[in-house]
Amino acid sequence: MTLGDIKRMREKYEAAMVLSGVGDALGFKNGEWEYCTSGDQIHSEVHSRGGLENIDVRLPDWRVSDDTIFHIATGKALAEHGKIREKMPLFRKLAEEYKLRASALSKRSPGEVTLQSCRQLDPWTFNGHMIPFNPKGGGSGAAMRSMCIGLRFWKKEQIQDLVHVSVEAGMMTHHHPTGYLGSLASALFTSYAIQGRPTREWGVELLKNLPIAEEYVKSRKEFVRENMSAWPFFENSWKAYLKTRGIQDGRREPRFPENFNVAARDTFYRTLSYDGWGGSSGHDAPMIAYDALLGSCGSWRELCNRAMFHGGDSDTTGVIAGCWYGALYGYAGVPERNFKNLEFGTQLREIGKRLYDISH
Repeated sequence: MTLGDIKRMREKYEAAMVLSGVGDALGFKNGEWEYCTSGDQIHSEVHSRGGLENIDVRLPDWRVSDDTIFHIATGKALAEHGKIREKMPLFRKLAEEYKLRASALSKRSPGEVTLQSCRQLDPWTFNGHMIPFNPKGGGSGAAMRSMCIGLRFWKKEQIQDLVHVSVEAGMMTHHHPTGYLGSLASALFTSYAIQGRPTREWGVELLKNLPIAEEYVKSRKEFVRENMSAWPFFENSWKAYLKTRGIQDGRREPRFPENFNVAARDTFYRTLSYDGWGGSSGHDAPMIAYDALLGSCGSWRELCNRAMFHGGDSDTTGVIAGCWYGALYGYAGVPERNFKNLEFGTQLREIGKRLYDISH
């Protein structure tokens, strides 16, 4: 790599972490937009503020949610662990970070499943990072915090490390395939962005790597029957989505409806969801973020229109999509006002730099 290549890649690592926080803050809007059911209403408010370009993402109006707090926890554990040799110390560190962060989430709307699971974690004992299978653990709380695992394990030959770490990290709070496979999708797509793979290929490649995850889950010999019984939903949901977009083979560009406006996107996202709230589950949070990335064609404004400003779990889809955008394009096309004064921005930048140094 030339010095220019190194500089650009370092910026992508930094931007991936920072723009994930921006996507979270924009979609969250201090809890106002996260729970808004109308994308049209959100877009009207964005317009009244002078458009995305005039939004200065800073406190007190644009705090980050629990999504970024836990993404920082994942990144910090990966950065402190350094060059991976044994996974168990990393798993303990991840569990420790999650448990510690869960106690400081006032006004950041943490999920109840995440909080309950963190209370179960006991990282200072043998296998204390493992919790029981949870029939209600299919939410998006694992997907929202695992993108940076793909920054650490981005190389093709590291696919087993990426799968094992993202699945195990996801299981620490969401021990259900719909939950922890969302963690895998978030991490895997980040690695594809760093590799420079065409986005149209990402979905089908996710399906190709699910057997590695299945083998790993079986190798743990913990709640295998329960996991395998709940396994098909995630895979079937993604197969149906890829067919809708015409990218089930990863060779063609995605097809979108001619009039895919704000209301139409809200309706479509609800059809992808588990219970009518787009982005709240492990399968559809990365799916909606992916759909937004495909449809934005490299435009930050359009990505925000689709992933951050919709009637659904917009901070979760925003934190995931923002990370992928940064990993693909750096800060290109992003107004400085959107990220310069982001809460925890300095910490996110440092984690990005550290993960670059370790992984390269």
